[in-house]
Amino acid sequence: GGWEHLKGLDEEWDLGIDEAGRGPVLGPMVYGSAFCPTNREADLKALGVDDSKALTAEKREDLFAKIQGCEYLGWMVTVMSAGELSGAMLQRNPYNLNAQSHDTAIALIQRAIAIGLNLKRVFVDTVGDPQRYEDKLSALFPSIQFAVRKKADSLFPTVSAASICAKVIRDRVLSQWKPTEGGPQFDLNYGCGYPGDTKTKDWLQRHLDPVFGYPDLVRFSWATTATILKEKGEEFLWEADEEELDADEAQSRLSFQAVQVKGTGAK
Repeated sequence: GGWEHLKGLDEEWDLGIDEAGRGPVLGPMVYGSAFCPTNREADLKALGVDDSKALTAEKREDLFAKIQGCEYLGWMVTVMSAGELSGAMLQRNPYNLNAQSHDTAIALIQRAIAIGLNLKRVFVDTVGDPQRYEDKLSALFPSIQFAVRKKADSLFPTVSAASICAKVIRDRVLSQWKPTEGGPQFDLNYGCGYPGDTKTKDWLQRHLDPVFGYPDLVRFSWATTATILKEKGEEFLWEADEEELDADEAQSRLSFQAVQVKGTGAK
């Protein structure tokens, strides 16, 4: 991110939050924030920021350079790898994508406050029900005015700037990706990375290892990946799984016996 150059942190500031890469089966999800003094919102709009999806890659890079060189504008990003996303979703107590998204946005607000920004207004591209999300944020940060909206990246300049930062960083991470695993080489002709893309589906079919699955670029928790793994991957039962099953069964029996004893009035 970039904010060290900012001045007048005690002024009233606007902050926008958006993400890039929520839907793809490949690569990270990147959350971005962008912030400027409330009285400079018109200047930011005049810079030409817009919903990153409405811009070409070249235009996004050009605007990102302007954002980096803008004296009154700061930005931050959080990169959540495919492994982090899937690991959280597949753990014993699943941490779903909406919850991860909310917590990442909250952390970006907290980071902005931590550098001394006097946040007046925060605009967020919604995840889930906008009103519930807005109520949640307002309860956590009662001194800030929130606006959580669908397509906020086309409504509020700070969210537009945040979406550009997030998208450019995600694209750069993808373009620089190299597998950390040994073994066969992986080509990078994976299309746009969305589950419905023909090139992406073909890439997933061609790069499946029946034992180890996929390289760390791939989100194992996505239905597209899970289906291919189930159909073509080897099935394993780890010894630890059996031990956990035995322990769970024993605990269930103890709980049942305790209920029975309690029911009979025994002491």
